[in-house]
Amino acid sequence: MRIDLHAHSNVSDGTETPADVMASAARAGLDAVALTDHDSTDGWAEASLAAVQFGVALVPGMEVSCRTEQGISVHLLSYLHDPDHPGLLEEITKAKDARLTRAERMVTLLAEDYPLTWDDVIHHVAPGATLGRPHIADALVAAGVVADRSEAFTSILTSHSRYFVQHYAPDPATAVELVRAAGGVPVFAHPVASARGRIVGERTYREMIDAGLVGLEIDHRDNPEEGRKFLRDLASKHGLLITGSSDYHGTGKPNLLGENLTAPEVLGRIEELGTGTPVVRGTSTAS
Repeated sequence: MRIDLHAHSNVSDGTETPADVMASAARAGLDAVALTDHDSTDGWAEASLAAVQFGVALVPGMEVSCRTEQGISVHLLSYLHDPDHPGLLEEITKAKDARLTRAERMVTLLAEDYPLTWDDVIHHVAPGATLGRPHIADALVAAGVVADRSEAFTSILTSHSRYFVQHYAPDPATAVELVRAAGGVPVFAHPVASARGRIVGERTYREMIDAGLVGLEIDHRDNPEEGRKFLRDLASKHGLLITGSSDYHGTGKPNLLGENLTAPEVLGRIEELGTGTPVVRGTSTAS
């Protein structure tokens, strides 16, 4: 089986609808794909219908935005949790609202130096989507300021830029606890992706593992090879699952569906542990 456990739709910062992500997964020859939009499960229903239509199993998921007390950004993938769990829902709603306030402040700062308005940004956000820096990047591309999202993030929107504004996000260990309480399976997304910014140290791994972390997303294009060895050793020491995935965003990133894969037995273990919501299996997908 070909399994990709990290993909985004336009419910957050991808460029395809949830149904189109499932169609793209089918074209890529995937048997299963996880929809993991940022701080949102709003795409699950549409993707579920498309899963049956296209014969691709949908692993309902979400990418939770977290931040350590040192200000380091951490992304936590949650699979098969209850989307209506009060504690988790309250926390992601708080983070989602903070993203909006943060984006407004960043646009105000950017408008001092670039031809950018709030309406320009909103134009690139699907109704109800989790608004983030990628949408600001898309507006900068449309304005001719940068060539693509990648250029925007390595220059104007970098965390070291004067335009960057922090937003509220839960502590990673707290997020792990909430995901487990919601019946979900928490996996640390691209943990050593140093090109994205600062990465966490031993203390954060220890706290997340003690809180119930289940796995590490190791096979990901943003994890350098030397970092992958460290992660594999950590997974072996603590009995953590190892996943691989694309982090697909449609045309928003160069990442291709299926460029990294997760072993079938790992998905099987995720299904055993996840009690909040089931995998949605397409008509032609093996169980």
